[in-house]
Amino acid sequence: MKLEIMDTTLRDGEQTPGLAFTDREKLNIAKILLQAVKVDRIEVASARISKGEMEAAKTITAWAKENNLLDKVEILGFVDGTKSVDWILEAGGKVLNLLCKGSLNHVTNQLKKTPDQHISDIKLLTAYAHKHNIDINIYLEDWSNGMLHSIDYVFYFIDQLKAEGISRFMLPDTLGVLTPDQTYEFCKTMIIRYPDVKFDFHAHNDYDMAIANTYMAVKAGINGIHTAVNGLGERAGNTTLSSILGVVKDLCTDIELSANETEITNISKLVEAFSGIRIPANKPIIGDSVFTQTCGVHADGDNKANLYQNKLLPERFGRLRKYALGKTSGKASIAKNLEELGIVLDADSIAKVTDRIVELGDKKENITTEDLPYIISDVLGSKLINEKVKVINYYICYAKNLSPVTTLSIEIDGVIYEETATGDGQYDAFVKALNKIYSKLNKELPALVDYVVSIPPGGKTNALVETVITWKNHREFKTRGLDSDQTASAIKATIKMLNIIESE
Repeated sequence: MKLEIMDTTLRDGEQTPGLAFTDREKLNIAKILLQAVKVDRIEVASARISKGEMEAAKTITAWAKENNLLDKVEILGFVDGTKSVDWILEAGGKVLNLLCKGSLNHVTNQLKKTPDQHISDIKLLTAYAHKHNIDINIYLEDWSNGMLHSIDYVFYFIDQLKAEGISRFMLPDTLGVLTPDQTYEFCKTMIIRYPDVKFDFHAHNDYDMAIANTYMAVKAGINGIHTAVNGLGERAGNTTLSSILGVVKDLCTDIELSANETEITNISKLVEAFSGIRIPANKPIIGDSVFTQTCGVHADGDNKANLYQNKLLPERFGRLRKYALGKTSGKASIAKNLEELGIVLDADSIAKVTDRIVELGDKKENITTEDLPYIISDVLGSKLINEKVKVINYYICYAKNLSPVTTLSIEIDGVIYEETATGDGQYDAFVKALNKIYSKLNKELPALVDYVVSIPPGGKTNALVETVITWKNHREFKTRGLDSDQTASAIKATIKMLNIIESE
């Protein structure tokens, strides 16, 4: 059975509090979702919301039309006479997702109408939409409560509209109230009663059961499911695209998906950057920590027979397995990290390095793989990192209403270079001065992929700030800096990066 995925990151996902994508951001997300991730459909806007929403919708529909993808682009509209349809026509859209009422409570208390009045309004709108060659899907808003408290209304609604040329009826658990058992039962009921109707299921995560509920809807035989990248959405969010792909692919072997899971990490990181909403480190599949083994016993088991790995292999999602360094690290974890760096130590040396890492972990120190050569040098007295790059001096000036300026003096292989640059921030000015120097040397610096600052709580102005920067050249790696000043800690992390690439 083919299962359709409709991703609503650009509509319901944008209902995340404080989130608003620009039209260019929306276009880039839409392109990757349809062309790289290959979801079946995307929902990109809500009609009549704002001028910016119209511009974003026009940008996406114009691109989609050029690429023969317009039928995969959907826009939410409302039962408002002809207004939503006219808005979608102006936006260049072809598919209307019509928000209707899926519970008697919503019809009578929000619309102040009878079921027949609501259905009559819908029929008038659908006739107008079809006249203008607009395809229609219908959302039964609050359908889950409709099934719980007014099931006869739900059946009456479908009975009255199933012959009106509706492509899909979409069944939302709008308030995230269903259990997995209820989801299965209610979806099965709809599918058995209406075998010729196509149904989608739209979960919300209020009880942290969106993935489980979506899984049960698939088990019940639903035709399509709705997702959002990184689980964005109203309140607790929607079904996370990455998670449900893993679940359906591994646990529903009779289901066919067109989505490409190898692109999941890319789209997740892009949406994280555009939204400003960080992916939790322990978020399945896309979180920073989920393919990292922390326990030394696990590293030992993986060394011997991959004993601590399941079907969710990181390579499926464009990622690699890591082995954390900290107080629970064993010699096997250290060996895995040394292997990654291409460093070979004897058993006695590994034991000494392990003891030091455990000691640092007890002090809550964050240790990256790239810290290992420095730790080895300290413990064993060997000079694994030859500090070819040293900061001689830097001067950073920041004044109100003026761009920050950095003058940097740096030594590379015994030669001192000096440059001055302005930037959008103090660290940006430093990096631009550094780039000027490396451009003169015809050297390219790694791309800065991520920048995380950790400031201890409690309001202590002299507390140490930790900056961990992720870089990417032929590989992805992290460096860490620690200082009472945020910019200085970032600079320390950057100098570590320079010495690593110079050593390579």
